[in-house]
Amino acid sequence: MSRITGRHERTRVGGEEVAAFIPEPLPPHDPPLALGGDIAAILQRAEAALGRLESASAMVPSVGWFLYSFVRKEAVISSQIEGTQATLIDLLAFEASGKAGSTGTEDVQEICNYLDAIAYARKQLRSAKGLPLSVRLLNETHRRLMKGVRGAEKRPGEIRRSQNWIGGTRPGKAAYVPPPPHAVGEILAGLERFIHQESDLPALVRAGLCHAQFETIHPYLDGNGRIGRLLIALLLEHWKLLREPLLYLSLFFKQHRAEYYRRLDAVRAQGDFEGWLAFFLEGTAVVAEQAVGTIQDLFGLITADRAKVLAARTTSVMAARLFEILPEHPIVTIASTVELLSTTAPTASKAVSALVDAGVLVETTGRRRDRTFGYAAYLDRLRVGTELERAR
Repeated sequence: MSRITGRHERTRVGGEEVAAFIPEPLPPHDPPLALGGDIAAILQRAEAALGRLESASAMVPSVGWFLYSFVRKEAVISSQIEGTQATLIDLLAFEASGKAGSTGTEDVQEICNYLDAIAYARKQLRSAKGLPLSVRLLNETHRRLMKGVRGAEKRPGEIRRSQNWIGGTRPGKAAYVPPPPHAVGEILAGLERFIHQESDLPALVRAGLCHAQFETIHPYLDGNGRIGRLLIALLLEHWKLLREPLLYLSLFFKQHRAEYYRRLDAVRAQGDFEGWLAFFLEGTAVVAEQAVGTIQDLFGLITADRAKVLAARTTSVMAARLFEILPEHPIVTIASTVELLSTTAPTASKAVSALVDAGVLVETTGRRRDRTFGYAAYLDRLRVGTELERAR
């Protein structure tokens, strides 16, 4: 199937003439989307998996445990796709101690900015007086994402006023040239209208279309990938497919990066929205199913370890309290435990030691001073997909 999805406009950038792509507004037409056959089956599987994820999150006593973990894992992976070298363990250690470790402060700060950005966006969407899901909200979210890190000089929070390009060392060799700056505002306004207008299209299909359109527009000078991936989570919450943002596709996109780019290119070149949607919906189903498994696995681990802690002879009230907050603080120091429990250093040290004796916490530094302790079994499950080969 082939359809016209936009037009090219000749423009100059970096002293070279290039063909910038201006996409048609959503939804695709001439012909309309074909959502039968295999796509219908994948859509049904994805919707069912989302339903199971919603049910799983409602059945656990504290969905905050998993929300904390999933959001941080997404922040790490989405940042890694853009070249950040920090891992999930680097982030959690920084949150516990304030020290960035071997990766350096800037890489960890990029991930912290992502956490600030998603927290801001969700707060706005959940507040009666907050911003709706809009270009303005994305701009403010982008401003927080890029504050004080790489790309901070590239107009954080502002739609670009110059031509950008994707891939290639110079514009003439680019893999893709997004719309010229004069056209970006109107195209973004069209995307915003599509988000809020009535539609017969399933919400998951609309989310996939919105992500593809945003990446095609590439409205910022930097940070487009992270905002585009975050947009998916915000749309799922906005359309009430999930009450909490527990589904993120960055790991799926990272694992299938070549196909991800190939599918987006096929949308622009041939109008193959169906191929893109099949890929997007497959990713949604896979990630939702994995998230359900992770929630069940982590909940089972916490339940078993709680029994171990309560049965241990050295467990105190403070040690039991510390265990209950470990899922949201899986790496601790004595100093951070003092703050978390609002207690003294000797009491905090005894609480940590009790959890070490129970086989829950493990000392990770090998030092006698400034030691760090991790909830090892929990972290081993959570860190899957977030590690890097340091030789890169």
